[in-house]
Amino acid sequence: MAIASSVKPVERSSGQDVGFALGIVFVLTVLFLPLPAWMIDLGLAFSIALSVLILMVALWIQKPLDFSAFPTVLLLATLLRLSLNIATTRLILSNGAEGYEAAGHVIAGFANFVMSGDFVIGTIVFVILITVNFLVITKGATRIAEVGARFTLDAIPGKQMAIDADLNGGLIDDKEATRRRRELEEESAFFGSMDGASKFVRGDAIAGLIITAVNIFGGIIIGVTRHDMSPAAAADVFTKLSVGDGLVTQIPALIVSLAAGLLVSKGGTRGSAEKAIFGQLGNYPRALLLAGSVMFLLAVAPGLPFLPFALLGGALAFVAYLVPRRRAEAKAVEDAKAREAADIAADEVRQSVKESLKTAEIELCLGKQISSAFVRSHNELTQRVGKMRRHFAKQYGFIVPEIKLTDDLGIPPKTYQIKIHGTVVASEELRIGDVLVVTGDGPRPDVPGDEAREPAFGMKAMWVSEAFINNVKREGFAPVDNMSVLLTHMREVIRNNLAQLLSYKDMRTLVDRLEPEYKRLIEEMIPSQLSHSGLQAVLKLLLAERISIRNLHLVLEAIAEVAPHVRRAEQLAEHVRTRMAQQICGDLSENGVLKVLRLGNRWDLAFHQSLKRDAKGEVVEFDIDPRLIEQFGVEAAKVVRTHMDQGNQFVLVAAPDVRPYVRMVTERLFATLPVLSHVEIARGVQIKSLGTIS
Repeated sequence: MAIASSVKPVERSSGQDVGFALGIVFVLTVLFLPLPAWMIDLGLAFSIALSVLILMVALWIQKPLDFSAFPTVLLLATLLRLSLNIATTRLILSNGAEGYEAAGHVIAGFANFVMSGDFVIGTIVFVILITVNFLVITKGATRIAEVGARFTLDAIPGKQMAIDADLNGGLIDDKEATRRRRELEEESAFFGSMDGASKFVRGDAIAGLIITAVNIFGGIIIGVTRHDMSPAAAADVFTKLSVGDGLVTQIPALIVSLAAGLLVSKGGTRGSAEKAIFGQLGNYPRALLLAGSVMFLLAVAPGLPFLPFALLGGALAFVAYLVPRRRAEAKAVEDAKAREAADIAADEVRQSVKESLKTAEIELCLGKQISSAFVRSHNELTQRVGKMRRHFAKQYGFIVPEIKLTDDLGIPPKTYQIKIHGTVVASEELRIGDVLVVTGDGPRPDVPGDEAREPAFGMKAMWVSEAFINNVKREGFAPVDNMSVLLTHMREVIRNNLAQLLSYKDMRTLVDRLEPEYKRLIEEMIPSQLSHSGLQAVLKLLLAERISIRNLHLVLEAIAEVAPHVRRAEQLAEHVRTRMAQQICGDLSENGVLKVLRLGNRWDLAFHQSLKRDAKGEVVEFDIDPRLIEQFGVEAAKVVRTHMDQGNQFVLVAAPDVRPYVRMVTERLFATLPVLSHVEIARGVQIKSLGTIS
């Protein structure tokens, strides 16, 4: 049982191999055994059909290796023609005296049709076919096959090394490398076989010529000596039969020779023959147009017929006009497919897990009703957002990230959310169909409405129906539509988060845009005195208090002054603020006047006493009683809110050493309130005091 189980089972044959072997044996028997005329007719018809099939396959294959069985097919087709040629020779010499039908109807038909009843015409046509096949097609195909085989074999080592290099470099896997090696082996074997197979075609042409000559002279001798025919009658009958037999044999041989020439001349051209030929001949409209012009000139030349040249010229001109249009249409289709593929790829990326890990730096989420209300004005929203980003770039010196607009069904329908790095930093509700009227501490408009707070600055306001817009305007108020409310709120949120939005990439981009002199200044400081991340930290501290970095070269000069002695980003930022006092005061002034609110002696002393210093006098800790912070917050809120409700733009002024800590306390109550030190007020600035916090 063990022995029986180890024996490999024999594959069952489908019967094709047996039938093929019997067919080869039958072709060989034709060389020796006589055949009746009807079987000769069937064999000749089959030979013609096989040659036409070979030609059609050679025309439609994409590359020569797709017809790798051609050498074997060529050998079998040649053997079939030679065996039929011998069988017809036997019939012609045996039964030629009986008339033109002695060798079958196919030979008689070719003799009458091609030769038109005159064996001289048939002989000339036969000699021409032999010449075309032997001297033109076969000789050229043989030479191409020889050169192709030589160059293919010489290129094998280089191609193998290229496959190994791609495999070692990880460009292809083992399966692809195996496939390429197998294809290389098949290619070398194919061109080597074609070099030898072309000799079959050449020998077939020579054999056809010899057999025809033997049939003619042998038939005449047999007819005169054996059948008592006159030399003229014998020459007429046997020449027609022999030449007819030669034509029936040489026409399939010529077709197969043409197929072999097409196959070996195809070379590295991919695609079927008609695509390769017409695609390359018709690929140059100017050449077609010039050829058409030459045809038109020949059409009007004296002594030449007008119609054929004019028709050809018109056809070439039409094709020259049609080719660019077809190219444009094909390019449009390809572009559409490319865009569709890109969209599909983008959708797949968006839906992928990796994409879900990415968060937008700035995102505006709209509720269902707000999104529906903004559908018609989507273009306006996009334009105003773009304008806002350009304003930020001009005002603060760097481009804020793109704002991603999304619809979120998970939030209330009338609510919008503003997210920074995926975190909700602001959320408000809009009243669809209403407008917002900012009133502050002043009088209210005499129309019905609901009290509210303006989301950007927290000022007193009220929602009023759009039906009362004209009444509100007559009373001197300026109603604000929902889109303006949303964008104003977003603008202030972005201002409050400028430090978070300045990425390391943005900082490097700003540095790369500097002039060469300032790039050398950075090279002197970095990395010996400061790192790139340290420079980013200084810029973040400035932006956190809405100090513009548009004059980056001034910032770098100020940092360079103290960088050898100071390393902390906070100390560097304070020094930069002092050096940029003119810009800071200019940005915060209103009509050239800087309105200030002073800290007051009591709170100035309290903050000073809370600073803990080391032996060098540097502040190391801020320690203040939490009750004092609460009390300061209450008093500061009362004074600051009063001036804010009056619409004043002002700053809070404190001593230089306590300024950062005053800002730290006030920013949680009033994020938009600037806090300056006395040394940050530039010379020549007109100051208007609004009071003190005390």
